[in-house]
Amino acid sequence: MPSFPDGFTAVGAAPATVEGLVNFRDLGGRRRRDGTLTPHGVFFRSETVDRIRPGGWDTLYALGVRTVVDLRQPPERARDTAGRPDWLTTVPVDLDGVAENPEFWEGYWNNGLMGTPLYYLPHLTRLPDRMGTVLQALADAPPGGVLFHCMAGRDRTGMTAMVLLAAVDAEPEEIREDYFETVRNADAFAAATGRPNPEAESEKLCAGQGTSMDGAFRAAVEGFSLQRLFDDAGLPEAVRTGIRTWRGAVFAKP
Repeated sequence: MPSFPDGFTAVGAAPATVEGLVNFRDLGGRRRRDGTLTPHGVFFRSETVDRIRPGGWDTLYALGVRTVVDLRQPPERARDTAGRPDWLTTVPVDLDGVAENPEFWEGYWNNGLMGTPLYYLPHLTRLPDRMGTVLQALADAPPGGVLFHCMAGRDRTGMTAMVLLAAVDAEPEEIREDYFETVRNADAFAAATGRPNPEAESEKLCAGQGTSMDGAFRAAVEGFSLQRLFDDAGLPEAVRTGIRTWRGAVFAKP
């Protein structure tokens, strides 16, 4: 089991809600290919934590969360003026890398495809160092649970969750279910934030590429290679082990 502070031990599922969040959840409890479940209390995902209310931070503390890995771009983080509790470590990692890689994003940004899973595999293949830095931050975080997030908790967060679940051999359908849980929450998220629900437009964009949201995500899961990502990102063995074992919570693959 991973090391938790203050004697906390993760047992059972996390509560369904954290005050202020819509897309919060524990990645634990997903079926793995060997019939076991992914462990609770290690990795959590959500939309931006700027929206968390005081009671929500209390809930996260009780769950053992001690680190937040922020996947947003610097301009997005600059708009974050909300306070953070002093027990929390925040690690910023710009997963997109838009400013540094304009040639990659030309094919996805202005046409809206960055809001679909169609960019996941190309991003992981052409910009492996971006996800590699995220994985290093997740593996090297201080003891306790780690919450990672972007803005809506859907694409950057969804791609990271896909990698983490694949790393411990979660069933492909379970990886898909985790992603589409956020998609199904789109109306609730739109109502909470005052933003439009993007799902119909995302489906339309995927259809224009000869697929669907479901088809695009399935293709990303099927085409993803953890070993290739590790190698292309040049990750040290300690980080590879930390990700494969979910920070020591599961046995490493032989």
